[in-house]
Amino acid sequence: MTRFKKSLIAAVAAASLALAGTAYAEKVMRLHHLNNDNPFDNGSGAMATVFKNLVESGTNGSVTVQTYPNGQLGDDAGVLSQLRAGVVQSGIHSVGGFASAYPMIGVLDVPFAFPDVSTTYEVFDGPFGDKLAVDIEEKTGLKVLGFGDSGGLFAITNSRRQVRTPDDMQGLQIRTMGLDTHQEVIRALGGQPTAIAWSEVYTALQTGVADGQMNPIPIISFARFDEVQQYLSLTNHLFAPYVWVVSNRFWDSLDETEQKVVESAARSAIVAGRGISRIIEASDRGLPHLAANMEVHSLTPDEMDAFREATQPAVMEIISEKYGAEGEEMLAAFLEAIENASQ
Repeated sequence: MTRFKKSLIAAVAAASLALAGTAYAEKVMRLHHLNNDNPFDNGSGAMATVFKNLVESGTNGSVTVQTYPNGQLGDDAGVLSQLRAGVVQSGIHSVGGFASAYPMIGVLDVPFAFPDVSTTYEVFDGPFGDKLAVDIEEKTGLKVLGFGDSGGLFAITNSRRQVRTPDDMQGLQIRTMGLDTHQEVIRALGGQPTAIAWSEVYTALQTGVADGQMNPIPIISFARFDEVQQYLSLTNHLFAPYVWVVSNRFWDSLDETEQKVVESAARSAIVAGRGISRIIEASDRGLPHLAANMEVHSLTPDEMDAFREATQPAVMEIISEKYGAEGEEMLAAFLEAIENASQ
């Protein structure tokens, strides 16, 4: 073989290896979420950490996961645009942020629909969750990996008075996400909803721009709202799941084995996130901690019925008006799934 031919073969081989290396490097999964990566601190941090470990070990490194916590890549709406463009590969999104890509997520905001948090897991892991995922994929072009726990059922805090009845909500300025359905819950109770960016909520509560807010217990504790709020009402009125999606462009770049690993890892990560949320809620970093600094009231069944009667018809009317027959059909499937899971 001539020296020229040897050089040519070597050059071709080097080019092939370079191309192979480029293809390999493309299987990097940039994962967005809004909290820190500490798996013992919050649900999305636990999800991201467990997922990264299981994907990288399960694929022997053919897929690597780079986590971008604390909204480093932008807010949920901005990251959703990056996902569709293929710049970001995956995101764990709040329902408020995800509504920019899939407005009908508001169907999930029927107040006082869930009897307990365990029922939420059955609903979103079952046939209804599959139905919702298919609809999201058809309308957004993003593949759904699952529905995580953002902290559990919602409670209401405020700095003015304890809330035991709908009348106690009269005139209270309550921060909500920018969802019409969330705002209607507060409006139907006689309160005044105000949409404030998450990064500004603590200051708004501290300065009196808002009297209160609504969130799950782990988030209330994590955000240190007990420092600026006196009253905590365990209303358990909403559940807002994380919506975990992946870019279809990235998904299609994975081989069948890698796809199975990613799906399995996401399921395990969601379970981990749920577990840490419940642990935080019950630990000294959750309700016991808040109870030491705030006046806590848990709604009785009769009190909850009064709240349900005041809010459900108004929210269901908004769902019907905003999403039409399609929304009503999704709502019916949602409520049926809750009923079946509660039996």
